[in-house]
Amino acid sequence: MTNIKWLFFDVGSTLIDETECYNHRIRDAIEGTDITFEQFTEKRTFFAKQNLKGDIEALKFFGLTKTPWHFEDEKPYEDAEHVLRTLYDKGYNIGVIANQSLGTEKRLEGWELMKYIKLVVASAEEGVAKPDSEIFLRALSRADCLPENAVMIGDRIDNDIEPANKLGMKTIWVKQGFAVYQKPMNEFQQADYAVDRLQDILEVL
Repeated sequence: MTNIKWLFFDVGSTLIDETECYNHRIRDAIEGTDITFEQFTEKRTFFAKQNLKGDIEALKFFGLTKTPWHFEDEKPYEDAEHVLRTLYDKGYNIGVIANQSLGTEKRLEGWELMKYIKLVVASAEEGVAKPDSEIFLRALSRADCLPENAVMIGDRIDNDIEPANKLGMKTIWVKQGFAVYQKPMNEFQQADYAVDRLQDILEVL
């Protein structure tokens, strides 16, 4: 990729491993029912393969209530800091565009990742969420960066890749978490690059 000035990362399932968060939420949601963890996971996978948010659709399917998110279960992927540090040292400006609860910047500081990140644009603070193009446009405006000089790096085709492509940004799809089941359905959902692990983006950038 040439003439790239800014790299924007998603947080959940891109920089931060949320596997246990989702598992914890599922266990809480099915507690007291006859629904097994395996049954819920099977249905979640079914919806994820349709490029839908699998856990939310599975909750609806089973008539369950969404239970609280366990932030204590979040942890950075093992290669997250190495990737950010390497890209930072290469001279890239690094930002975040994410659908997150309040306090994203504080959590990133707690994981010692914020020292590589210049800009955080998160849905809770902005009052607008991906895939709405507005949250991308705000990030680009604050970065004083044209879409063609920016890359969006994320796990979700629907939330990260498609809206960024429509704006003319470059895109890297990191197939982590349940996004591994997603498949591009149209030209805007086709990322410029698709990688299986976060560290693999270093071969592209």
